[in-house]
Amino acid sequence: MAQYLALTYTADVDWWAPEQAEELAEYRRFGVEFAEQVKASAVLHPTSTATVVRVEGARGGPVVTTDGPYAETKEALTGYYLIEAEDLEEAVRVAAEIPAAWGGAVEVRPVIVAK
Repeated sequence: MAQYLALTYTADVDWWAPEQAEELAEYRRFGVEFAEQVKASAVLHPTSTATVVRVEGARGGPVVTTDGPYAETKEALTGYYLIEAEDLEEAVRVAAEIPAAWGGAVEVRPVIVAK
């Protein structure tokens, strides 16, 4: 079985806020239905909590941090699922059931397994 990372892009919201309860329940249903294929998952805090890290020059150079999101966008990276599937076609079928795909986007990428 191959592994695929399904990155979810949705509105940049606080998923634990009461107004997100109904949509969050859809994600929980997805997790239960596809528990066998989903090997890991996480929800990210809103981009306002992000810290961007850059090293000036090259390795060992001064570290510069910036609070908040890197760029203003309609959709933000809000979570991920690590999916185990026979092939990309099966991974896409699973990803299409993630609620983010219905009103945002899900990016599916194969994972390189270290040897």
